[in-house]
Amino acid sequence: MKSIYVDHAATSPTHPEVVEAMLPYFYEDFGNPSSIHHFGRKTRQAIDEARAYLASTINATEKEIIFTSGGTEADNLAVIGFTMANQNKGKHIITTAIEHHALLHTCAHLEKQGFEVTYLPVDHSGKISIDELKQAVREDTILVSIMYGNNEVGTIQPILQIGEFLQDKGIAFHTDAVQAYGIEDIDVKKLHIDFLSVSAHKVNGPKGVGFLYATNTKKIYPNLFGGDQERKRRAGTENVAGIVGLKKAAKIAFEKREARREEYFAFRQRMLTLFSDHNLDFEINGDDNECLPHILNVSFHGVGVESFLVNLDLAGIAASSGSACTAGSLEPSHVLAAMFPNDKQRTMSAVRFSFGLGNTLEEIEQVAKETVKIIQRIKQ
Repeated sequence: MKSIYVDHAATSPTHPEVVEAMLPYFYEDFGNPSSIHHFGRKTRQAIDEARAYLASTINATEKEIIFTSGGTEADNLAVIGFTMANQNKGKHIITTAIEHHALLHTCAHLEKQGFEVTYLPVDHSGKISIDELKQAVREDTILVSIMYGNNEVGTIQPILQIGEFLQDKGIAFHTDAVQAYGIEDIDVKKLHIDFLSVSAHKVNGPKGVGFLYATNTKKIYPNLFGGDQERKRRAGTENVAGIVGLKKAAKIAFEKREARREEYFAFRQRMLTLFSDHNLDFEINGDDNECLPHILNVSFHGVGVESFLVNLDLAGIAASSGSACTAGSLEPSHVLAAMFPNDKQRTMSAVRFSFGLGNTLEEIEQVAKETVKIIQRIKQ
């Protein structure tokens, strides 16, 4: 039985070319980038080149890229780092009810430190209301953090409208772009984004590395203390191999971005067509137009998600019921609960299929056909 992986939003396989690019930095070019001898200078050069390239992918400058251990640390550094450095200007933060837990738990921590957090609701498509955002802004609001594209349902927020409004108000804007980076065309200057989080393992890079874009115009405090790495904003010897891998993964992603988008939209449409052809009772969760192409979240009415996922796994198919960080929990997804507060059946019958490296149209058709079989069997 061939295994089929359609859970790329949880993590993605590391691209073979990424592994190849990283290998020398484990056993040949292993110097500490802070060392002044030629071993250190060589790894420092690799980091500098990666920083320059990654900055170019979002129209930032090299000095605005801070390497981190991944998206979670990037979220923490942006939100805690900025609020602690600017709390004399106010202690009010605005975010949404559907953020990743890396952001929600960070906000909960700040509430214990005396900050106030407003959690914006979303509509049935998973979008916030610009009017509600405007109404939530106060004199002491210093930061708004709204994810670019949701990791569970794929809905893309009105980032440009948010950025334009906040720029006029002088309020800092952070976005978690972990799922969107490498898929969407992101220009931090045009979108008026001050902080942006990225993780390598969502774009076929290695786990344990990512970056935070932090505009030069906003002050942040470090969350880690030690050496003077990353312009004194993130202490610790740099993960050189990981950073090189992130650069290579990003290069591959952006070189093939348009082709991948078209392919993922085709996968999405093919699955939905097969579901409809077999008269499955289903609903799409998320915005069907303004969405990340690689994420498809569907509720199958009358089908318990736990038994469905077990049956999928027995058929060799790896999918998900929501974010990987809450896998194993029988509680409904906080994202779906926010979208459908009065429809527990919909939240408890939702499955996320997410596409990526290695998937073929034939595989996607096989996933859809197995889904049909399993649902028909469960309902019988």
